[in-house]
Amino acid sequence: MVLRFGKIVAVETEPGLHFKQPFVDNVVRFDKRILLYDIEPEKIIAADKKTLVIDTYVLWRIKDAEAFIKSLKSVKLALPRIDDVVYSHVRNIFAKANFDEIISEKREDLLREVTALSREDLKDFGIEAVDVRVKHADLPAENEKAVYERMKAERYSIAAQIRAEGEKEARKIRAEADKTAKVLIAEAQSKAEQIKGTGEASAVKIYAEVFSKDKDFYEFWRTMEVYRSIEKGILIIGDELDALKYLKTK
Repeated sequence: MVLRFGKIVAVETEPGLHFKQPFVDNVVRFDKRILLYDIEPEKIIAADKKTLVIDTYVLWRIKDAEAFIKSLKSVKLALPRIDDVVYSHVRNIFAKANFDEIISEKREDLLREVTALSREDLKDFGIEAVDVRVKHADLPAENEKAVYERMKAERYSIAAQIRAEGEKEARKIRAEADKTAKVLIAEAQSKAEQIKGTGEASAVKIYAEVFSKDKDFYEFWRTMEVYRSIEKGILIIGDELDALKYLKTK
């Protein structure tokens, strides 16, 4: 920038040989490259009323040198303006989001909106806001422990609820299993009784068919069964009983 008595007489943006009048013209140089301004961390309040300390920085450059020098004069005076504009939009945009959104991938969308608004507000000063980024989004030191304790309590509550639901489901499964087992056992016992009854009926039928061929042998067999059923220590007196005829001695 070539200034003559404080007024702009020439703006040179390309390298090469340029001239100025000695003792009359003054040259002010500005960097054309993208510059970094690290904004001081500031507190904001999210939509869910949680306080965060946001540490941001902005990448910027002088896009219109003439507008820049007319409005802000120097980089030193430009930085507070950049700070005010960027922090204002960070505070307003982040206040619409809750804590979880700010520390999640959605933060990228929030920062793009902040960058667009900051670029619009700074263009009249000859400044282009290239990008606004967040280095840290932390809880204030005085709130950090309390928030962590609350988060732990919430996780414990969720875990207890999950365990209770698991126990309820386990009891339900065990009850269904017990019911199924009882039904299976009852069905098995019923089938066993049916098989047993069928077997006994078949045995009786077979006995009847066999013993009908020799009645004397059948009578002898049944008498032996009676003898086997007599308990020890019982004394039977008298010999007139037909069942004792095989115990009689000649």
